Amino acid sequence: MNAPVKPSQLIKGATGDWEVVVGLEIHAQVSSNAKLFSGAATQFGGAPNTQVSLVDAAMPGMLPVINEECVRQAIRTGLGLNAKINLRSVFDRKNYFYPDLPQGYQISQYQSPVVGEGEVVVDLPDGGSVTVGIERLHLEQDPAKMLHDKLPSQSLIDLNRCGIALMEIVSKPDIRDAEQAMAYVAKLRSIMRFLGTCDGDMEKGSLRADVNVSVRRPGEPFGTRCEIKNINSIRFIGQAIEYEARRQIGILEDGGKIDQETRLFDADKGETRSMRSKEEAHDYRYFPDPDLLPLEFSQAYVDELKAALPELPDAKKARFIGDFGLSADDAGVLVSERESAEFYEAVLAGLTDKARDGKLAANWVINELFGRLNKDGLSISASPVSAAQLAAIVDLIGEGTISGKIAKELFEIVWVEGGDPRVLVEQRGLKQVTDLSAIEKVVDEIVANNPDKVAQVAAKPAMLGWFVGQVMKSSGGKANPQAVNDLLKRKLGL
Repeated sequence: MNAPVKPSQLIKGATGDWEVVVGLEIHAQVSSNAKLFSGAATQFGGAPNTQVSLVDAAMPGMLPVINEECVRQAIRTGLGLNAKINLRSVFDRKNYFYPDLPQGYQISQYQSPVVGEGEVVVDLPDGGSVTVGIERLHLEQDPAKMLHDKLPSQSLIDLNRCGIALMEIVSKPDIRDAEQAMAYVAKLRSIMRFLGTCDGDMEKGSLRADVNVSVRRPGEPFGTRCEIKNINSIRFIGQAIEYEARRQIGILEDGGKIDQETRLFDADKGETRSMRSKEEAHDYRYFPDPDLLPLEFSQAYVDELKAALPELPDAKKARFIGDFGLSADDAGVLVSERESAEFYEAVLAGLTDKARDGKLAANWVINELFGRLNKDGLSISASPVSAAQLAAIVDLIGEGTISGKIAKELFEIVWVEGGDPRVLVEQRGLKQVTDLSAIEKVVDEIVANNPDKVAQVAAKPAMLGWFVGQVMKSSGGKANPQAVNDLLKRKLGL
């Protein structure tokens, strides 16, 4: 049961407050080398109609054969969503005519899906969280792709996508604003990427969302919903919800009623527009597919898959916080993407003392590495600084060999030129000065040259920072900051 809606989540209309109710249907392409019911390839970017079997093209007499890998991936996803796995499920024919559907029907699952109810805990930007219920996850075929911009008077059809396995993940109407919806999709995508069940690439169509939006007065029954189809960007999902909620509120406050319909989101204009009246289940004339037996597997099969699951984002986040003292925010950033978590763990593997330097390593991964990757427009897989190199830099700081300031210089050298950080420190004389007599000489000089500042520091101890800065500057950043602090406190009587 979710917490009551916060006042900040309500939309103020001309006649009072309104609450938004959102449910999402996520269509996630299953990571598999072959389609759901044929052996045709699933690679993205193939020439049109080159990855099509006779089954996909619905040639007469061709019979579908289930791809076990797709079933396995659906079960693993269900387990990652803490959902009930149904040991018996049925494939149905969803009948509708459209040019992108060669069979005249789509093989899907209706009353008996492979995965039942589950839930996902979604962390929100404000530090809170919301639990979103999962209604079901079922397997179905993707239709073909229609191309309307190739010829002036005709539409073309590419059957490469036709028959690719999709997992449709249907949420309960537990989402109450655009921010929650975007965070929910990001969390689902993260879970599936950790599992390796969907690559989540929205630009390539691997993850798409149908967004159901309705509005109501707080505490009243659900209103009439409209479904916004095929949104392929998390940002667009947020924009579509914001626009659609305000559109519906405007109609209701003018005394009108909401028509249940299917709408499209125009990303260029940032608005939704009507597509067709909303279909109901009976419009599709669902019935069990006579060419496919019920899908049955044992609990032992499910248990085996569960035992082999990788560590998922929530568990990894809790471990990072518990073992390395990371803040919830930092741990959340590191586990938001599989590649980020793997890079951080590779850095940890290269540390001499993980317990001591795990938090420092997280700071370097998040602030220095991610900051520089963003600045240069690079993905983490294209980072010029490897996990082993970053671990060496963090180790050098932890050992006291270099200061944080020198470490930033060293990071820049490795980023541009490459090389072993330990060798570079030796070759370029970057070692931190820990010789107290050498540091004391610099401290005495700074103190002797600034009698006015020395006179003020007793009344204003915060001025110690100025002296530290001067010593560090004079030593070229090589003096040990802790030794400088200790010496200055002694010399200045603090």
